This record gives sequence, C-alpha cells and structure tokens, in this order.
Amino acid sequence: MSESERTARRTGEGLLPEHSVLSLEEYLAMQRSIGNETRFRALNSLVEEGAQSAGELRDRLNVRSNALHYHLDELVDVGLVENRKRKEPDTDGLYSYYRATSLGEGILEHGVRELMAREWDALEEYS
Repeated sequence: MSESERTARRTGEGLLPEHSVLSLEEYLAMQRSIGNETRFRALNSLVEEGAQSAGELRDRLNVRSNALHYHLDELVDVGLVENRKRKEPDTDGLYSYYRATSLGEGILEHGVRELMAREWDALEEYS
C-alpha cells in the first residue's frame, strides 16, 4: 500500500461521496452518541413514539431529569435530535419538545436496529 493510500485510509478519504454533507468525524460522532444506552433509548423512543417533552421522555425512560437533559443535549449537538419550541403552549402548558431528525431516524434504522434484526433472523434460522 502506498503512502497516499495509507493517508487516504487514515483520513477517511474515499469512504464518503466527494461532496458529502457531513464529514467522517461527524458521522462517527453520531455513532458514538447512540453507543450510550440512555441516548439510544431516548432516540429510539422519539422515533417510535414521535415528538415528546423532556418530562415525557424522563417518565418513559425512568431517567433523572438532569441526566436526561445531558444526553438530549448530546443528541442535539450531533444532529440526531432537535429541540423545537412552540409559540403557544400545548395542552399541558409545554413550549419545548424533542423529536428525531431524519439523520436520527436513518442512523437508528440502518445501524443498531439492523444489527438487532439480523440477530433475530439468525436465531430464527438456527432454532
């Protein structure tokens, strides 16, 4: 392998389309983010159940409020979740809610969930 090939492999060159919207580092940050169980469960809940307030997520996931906000901030920072603000409160008086982005839905569906589905398929095939 030539030096230029080794450099390309180290930098991720050739792994992404020439005009990729995201860098390799951004894709890897997303993967690292959902590698945490609380963040994975939060993203999964937002994909499965739709937009939710922090309180709804806290109750659904049984996580302390401050810990949940830490994890939600991480998911927002990497672009997997967005925090939306309403101009008017909803029926419960809430202005803020979280929802999965299309990147969040995609990385969940074609990442961890795909691996889990393959395991189920293998278990069924060999049972």
